Amino acid sequence: MSAENKPAKRSVKIILDSNAFFVPLQFRIDIFEELKALLNMNFELILLSPIRRELEKIAEKGSPKMRKKASFALKLAEKCKFFEVNEKFAGSPDDAIVQMAQKWNCPVFTNDRELRKRLRNINVPIIYVRQKSRLEIDGRL
Repeated sequence: MSAENKPAKRSVKIILDSNAFFVPLQFRIDIFEELKALLNMNFELILLSPIRRELEKIAEKGSPKMRKKASFALKLAEKCKFFEVNEKFAGSPDDAIVQMAQKWNCPVFTNDRELRKRLRNINVPIIYVRQKSRLEIDGRL
């Protein structure tokens, strides 16, 4: 089979909530390696503009400990594809995540209980930390 006849490897977008970027510090989990193992497919990590602004705000105005963590989180965020979300369209960072996940029909990486509930209600797959040691996915890709 020649290269052009091979089916293209499907790539899935994954939207990351701000708390996903704190996982490596909080639980000592390499989120990039864990996602590779969990998904076993090509993926593209997405950083929405409201999430980046949330991290930047913490890096500027948070407690000294949180500023340090947020700075680390922003470095990790550089590995993601940045996507600007229209402010009028978005509302809160969580609203932006819900809207874009629904629009793109893609999973979200979050540990936020409220956000997970909202995403579950619209059948969006959720990636989260399980037992403080590994990533797990709730829903089907």
